[in-house]
Order: sequence, then structure tokens, then C-alpha cells
Amino acid sequence: MKRLILAAFLLGGMLTGCTNKEQNKTEENMTTMNLTQEWDKVFPLSEKVNHKKVTFETQYGLTLAADLYTPINTPDGGKFAALAVSGPFGATKEQSSGLYAMRMAERGFVALAFDPSYTGESSGEPRRTASPDINTEDFMAAVDFLSKLENVDPERIGIIGICGWGGIALNAAAADTRIKATVASTMYDMTRVSGNGYFDSEDKEESRHAAREAMAKQRLTDPMAMAGGVIDPLPDDAPQFVKDYFDYYKTERGYHKRSGNSNDGWRVIGTQAFANSRFLYYTNEIRSAVLVMHGEKAHSRYFGEAAYHYMVEGKAEGYNTVGKPNPNPENKQLLIIPGASHCDLYDGGYTELKGKGEPKNLIPWDKLATFFNENLK
Repeated sequence: MKRLILAAFLLGGMLTGCTNKEQNKTEENMTTMNLTQEWDKVFPLSEKVNHKKVTFETQYGLTLAADLYTPINTPDGGKFAALAVSGPFGATKEQSSGLYAMRMAERGFVALAFDPSYTGESSGEPRRTASPDINTEDFMAAVDFLSKLENVDPERIGIIGICGWGGIALNAAAADTRIKATVASTMYDMTRVSGNGYFDSEDKEESRHAAREAMAKQRLTDPMAMAGGVIDPLPDDAPQFVKDYFDYYKTERGYHKRSGNSNDGWRVIGTQAFANSRFLYYTNEIRSAVLVMHGEKAHSRYFGEAAYHYMVEGKAEGYNTVGKPNPNPENKQLLIIPGASHCDLYDGGYTELKGKGEPKNLIPWDKLATFFNENLK
């Protein structure tokens, strides 16, 4: 079950807020990386925002590709609050994270949707490799980039992590005090599911040992083997959440050619370190604001609820560690969206983005904007 899981403005002028040296580096990266210049997102470009592609560096020497969405109107004082967005795990910025960034830009934020290291248009070999440390750094490097933009207030930066990047976002918020507000949407704790299996069904030493032995053999037999992605064709008896993944990643609604989830997944051993790590160990010490948002009907809801309770209380079902209660519980929120499944919070359940189906929008965009406006003052 684990394995189931308009044109863009590219180089049209100065990159707002960058020094000449940074601009030249960005343009060099964009040329070298051969980034796609045409609009190839799974959603249409809003007329309420400006858009351009940018790149930035991480401390590991990797170059990340991103889409920068900016409100058309400049706020009084000339400085915006800003957001960095990524996820779901195995997806690209052309999918859910780009939609979140664009919708938040419509509401007055500079928003950066980035491809993680080794993923999409970002650099890193071998492709589709993941790391608790490197991926946490991806978020912090995005904060570095936003902090240096001339039209951004570096004291008013938040992040949004979707699905597997929800847990990574919480880990980044625990590590980096520059992050003043965090939203974890329809989150997975990738370390928990990697070590314990879905619904903690493999939370025993014997299962973990067998998985470790299999990984050890894989490293010698075929270290480049890929797995995951959404199963296709879809079995008739597939669980509903697998059907939901298929409906997003394998249809016109959300399919993208660079998305691992839409295609062949990620490297089998490329996620090995997740199973022996725990993202949320110090999240009970996050002093900044956090909103955990999950669907009422999501199979993954237990991740979000446990993460919230551990963050506030220092303990939660499914966690074998106990810490002190959070020193700032008053700015932590748990929001359960009635009727929503896991993938409904990828795009709001929109099929109307493609001009078909019954319109619905289960993502409370204005609620997210209010949360960030209140906590990025």
C-alpha cells in the first residue's frame, strides 16, 4: 500500500528585489537549467497576479526552480508579507503548490511555489531523491530568497506545506525562527508513515527490520529503481484514497509530466532516511503561529490531528516521545474541513478549473489569508 500512494514572464526585465549579481546568477541558472518558458500549470493563470520564474540556491549547493506570484497592486509602504509553498510530496510547482501560491498572491501576498531538491525543474542528481534534512533546508533557503526581495518585509514571512510537505513545513518552523506563521494542509508525516506504515500498521521492530534489510539489498541490486507514483491502471478494489489520488494525478485535473506522483514515483532508496527520522520531535517548541488544516474524510487526518496535539500538548497518540506543553498554545489552530477528502485540499476539489464538473471549493482561501494577515503583522 505504501507504493500507491498564457505565457509566463521568464526573463522579461529585472527580477524585482534582486541585486545585479543575484539577477545575473538567476538568469544564468535559468538558462543552464533550461526551464520551461510557456505556462504549463494544471490551473489557469489569474489575471489578478504577476508571475515569473526564479531560481535560488540552498546551502547544499543545489539550485531550486520556483514560480514567484506577486499581487498587481503594491501595498501602502511598498512591502509585502511573503509565503513559501511546496508539496505534495512527489508533486511539482505546476500542481497544488502553484495554485496555493497564486491564490494567496490574489489576496495580497508575495508567494513562492518551488520544486524541491532533486524534483521537477530543480537541480540534483539522482532525480526524485528526498531527505529530511535537505528538504527542510529547501524551505529555509526559500525564506532566504524571499527575505532578500526589495518588495518583501523579511519580518513577515510564512510557509505552506501540503501533504508530505506539511510535516516538512512543521520541521522547518521548529528550526527557523524567521518563519512567523505556518500552514500544514492535508499533511502527511513522511517520517511516521515511512517507519510505521499507514495507520501505524507496521509499528513494530520486526517490520522495520525487514524493511531495512530490503533497503540494504536494494542499494546493491538496483539503487536507481523507482517506485511509488499512483497505480495505473486503477484496480476495482482500490481503497477510496487511492482512487482519489488517481483522480488528481492521473487525469486532466492534476496530471503533470514532471510529477513523480503522476508518473513513476521516486527512488526506492531515495527516501530511506525518512524511516529512521522523526520530523515533529521539537514542534512542541514552535512559538510562532501554526494552522493545521485537514479534511474531515481524509484517510490522512490522523497525521494532522496527532501533529497538532503533540505541538500543543507535547504528547499525542502514535508518538512514543513526550515533551513539555507548548509555550505559545494560543496561536495554534486545528481546522477540519467538513466533507473534504485528502485530495480535495490539493485544489479545493475543483473540476471547474478545467471548465467541467460541478463547481466546489473546499479550501478556505480567505481563512488562510486571515490567518497569515493576523500573524504576519
